[in-house]
Amino acid sequence: MTIDEFRATLSSTTPPAVAPLLVALWHDGRGDWEQAHRVAQEVDDLNGAWVHAYLHRKEGDLGNAAYWYHRAGQPVATDDLDAEWSRIVSALLGHI
Repeated sequence: MTIDEFRATLSSTTPPAVAPLLVALWHDGRGDWEQAHRVAQEVDDLNGAWVHAYLHRKEGDLGNAAYWYHRAGQPVATDDLDAEWSRIVSALLGHI
């Protein structure tokens, strides 16, 4: 699946058949931060920490976000949230 194909699924009422972290980002892309966070916090690995960091950054909890970026081994993002969302989706889809 490409990022454009993934984005196209955002108009659907159900997420595509993808890994849990992509499901979390799908929910976020549809404006459901709470569900995105619920899904993301169930994944205990580096990518799960990265998605968790992004979600807390989006929430505005920058201290918590910094903690999760550190856990993910990622620099604290400072770019546009949409750009970060796209970067994470692309990485999870294997297109970076």
